[in-house]
Amino acid sequence: MSNRAAGGRRVLPPVYFLGGLLLMVGLHLAFPIRQVIPYPYRYTGVVLVLGGILLAGWAAWLFGRAGTTFKPFQESSALVVRGPYRVTRNPMYVGLVTVLLGIALLLGSLSPGIIVPLFVAVLDRRFIRFEEAALERAFGAGYRDYKARVRRWL
Repeated sequence: MSNRAAGGRRVLPPVYFLGGLLLMVGLHLAFPIRQVIPYPYRYTGVVLVLGGILLAGWAAWLFGRAGTTFKPFQESSALVVRGPYRVTRNPMYVGLVTVLLGIALLLGSLSPGIIVPLFVAVLDRRFIRFEEAALERAFGAGYRDYKARVRRWL
C-alpha cells in the first residue's frame, strides 16, 4: 500500500489525523456502540485534547528551534532530544493520539475508540519505521544511543 495521494504527493500524518477524527465522529453518530462515559465525565476529554495539542506544538517548536524539519520523508539536520523527547521519541505523534483519545472521551461511546489503535498502527507502519531508519542513517551511533534510552511511545 502506497503512502502517496492520487497526485503523487505523500499523504502526511495530519491528513490521517483529520480522517481519523472524521471517522470517529461519523461512527459515533451513525453507530454509537454503547455510551460508556456519562455526562459530565466526558468533559475530561477536553484536558486530553488540550494536552495533546500542547505536546505536539511544543515538540514541533523544538524542531523549529533546532533548525530541522518536522515533516516526514524530509532529511533531518539535527537530532532533537530535549523536552518531551526525553520521554518519548515521537511526542508529536503522541500528541495527535492524545487528541483523538480526548475526542473519544468527549463523544463517550465505544465506537470512536476503534479508530485510535488503527491510527497508531498507521503512524507506525507508514511513518515511524521510515523515520527511525532515516535518523539512524543520518545520526548513526548518536541515534542508536538515544533509541536505547527513550521509548518509541511512552
